[in-house]
Amino acid sequence: MSVTQEYDYAIVVHGGAGSPRAYDDGCERAAQRAVEELAISADALEAAIAAVVSMEDDGRFNAGSGSVLCLDGATVEMDASIMDTRGRLGAVACVQGVKNPVLLARAVAETPHWLLAGDGAARFAAAIGHPTHTAISDHQRKAHDKVVRELAGRVPAMPGIPEEAKAFLRFWNYQTPLELPAHAACDTVGAVVRDPAGHFAVALSTGGSAPSLLGRVGDTPIIGSGFYAGPEGAVAATGIGEQIVRHLLARTVYGWIEDGMPLELALKRGVDLFDLKVPVGLIAVTRTEAASHSNQDMPHARIVAR
Repeated sequence: MSVTQEYDYAIVVHGGAGSPRAYDDGCERAAQRAVEELAISADALEAAIAAVVSMEDDGRFNAGSGSVLCLDGATVEMDASIMDTRGRLGAVACVQGVKNPVLLARAVAETPHWLLAGDGAARFAAAIGHPTHTAISDHQRKAHDKVVRELAGRVPAMPGIPEEAKAFLRFWNYQTPLELPAHAACDTVGAVVRDPAGHFAVALSTGGSAPSLLGRVGDTPIIGSGFYAGPEGAVAATGIGEQIVRHLLARTVYGWIEDGMPLELALKRGVDLFDLKVPVGLIAVTRTEAASHSNQDMPHARIVAR
């Protein structure tokens, strides 16, 4: 749905393309957290971050404490990003052992850089006293076990990967991810916000893709692919990152909005760039509209105040 007049503020959040709509309640809580933050700071970015932190802490979403396990069954690599129209931009990629990576991305925005990755991001987190998180939940274990079972027994083993996961090479060699297990994690959590002053912001977080090679980075921390915010609005994408980056999806959709295309049409056009078998979703806010669109189930929530 969308609205057709300028509003005091607008918030749209999503829990990942391909995630069950049963998670809508988590998105609704996240959107409410953004409302509460707006009442305190009136800052679109802080509100978007508050929403994403809520979903990172939920445990069901593929982000933060719910992030998928890599094929070794032990490693968790997370990406996150933030951007707003006040000039703040920050991201982290392949970061391990930290709590709420979206807050670490926010901290990166205060440095001379916009993106930190891997061990450098972890060292930065330690240097600023960012909280750690290394616990692995039963939910994460069960999701990993399911991926391993479905990958078993199809092609020769890949060195360094458990025998049970030897079919990973078959999936990785495809040009598109169409033969990944139907439940494979590819989702992101995200929030877009317009605050009462008319500023826009976007925040994203993900636990990556399952299955994936160690060190894999998708669209989430890549400006213009997974996220973009500018004077006309904010856009967040979710889905198969390897496909999203090929279209610079968030910036492409923002360009259509900038050219005056109605928001719902722009989001649909963006999703329609992809084969229906490739999970893709978008959320966005503009000065007069707030909407979401996906070619798969996608938990989401929207709050607009006029």
